Amino acid sequence: YKRLMSEDDKDVEIQKSNILLVGSTGSGKTYLAQTLSRILDVPFSISDATSLTEAGYVGEDVENILLSLYQASDGDIERTQKGIIYIDEIDKIAKKGANPSLTKELGEGTQQSLLKILEGTVVNVPRKGGRKHPEQDFLQIDTTGILFILGGAFEGLDFLIDQRINNKSIGFENISTKKSKSLIDGKVDTEDILNFGFIPEFVGRIASIVSLKELTHSDLLKILKEPKNSLTKQYKRLFEFESVKLEFREDALSEIAKKAITKKTGARGLRSILENILLKTMYDQPSQDNIEEVIVDASSVKAQTQPILVHSKKDNKSKTNKTTAA
Repeated sequence: YKRLMSEDDKDVEIQKSNILLVGSTGSGKTYLAQTLSRILDVPFSISDATSLTEAGYVGEDVENILLSLYQASDGDIERTQKGIIYIDEIDKIAKKGANPSLTKELGEGTQQSLLKILEGTVVNVPRKGGRKHPEQDFLQIDTTGILFILGGAFEGLDFLIDQRINNKSIGFENISTKKSKSLIDGKVDTEDILNFGFIPEFVGRIASIVSLKELTHSDLLKILKEPKNSLTKQYKRLFEFESVKLEFREDALSEIAKKAITKKTGARGLRSILENILLKTMYDQPSQDNIEEVIVDASSVKAQTQPILVHSKKDNKSKTNKTTAA
């Protein structure tokens, strides 16, 4: 933000610092990058590293990630050159020794293709994407001011960190899941990323390596309730469209958070859990005019039964008995 605000500073040119986010799935890597771009009011685009390949191989050209940012800025080159590009699944282009030689070669080649773009250079970007139309016009985009945020789960990195910290060169030692999670927290070094399968030139273009902790039970509870667009508020609004009140009891939210931790999908798994609980009720409810309120309690989550349905006073019954969801 300070770099963008100091564009007119003639004395000192402040250079960008690309970021690598290391964290398990659903820990908030993409959400952090999206929120940052919204606060700064700059264009933002997401690309997947698994689809990127170097020139000469079937796949998406690395220039296409710049084209996505250009489209996100509504064709404004100047805004494009101040934007943020988030490249997800970056750990999938590591040249791991256990991989077949072709996969190893492709991983290193893709890293090489990204080097100049990450550092800052003027890139000729095909307007239609890809190099299949040599006669097409090219956009010239300077990547010097574009912030690159790279994200990945880096499965197995905890063992490399453990090996480095304890200076183990021979043999293997089983470490518990709890211990392996704590190893990553704040202890990721450039040496670990190199050992994981990234070339030194690539790691040298990443100024900041940040590890994200796995979301705890209390974190997931906050995510369910507190944000402006929290999942509980979204589903409440969906039921409001049918003039029905939706209530989540505290014990139900606690059980939903526990389920998400068990599934190991982080915040991303919360929606699927809620969808499974409310799907049948949302499907049936529009055809039932006498429903006034829907209450989700702990047993609805644990036993995967329908929520409690509260009928209007016009109906003889005040509450329906729970029935097992189909």
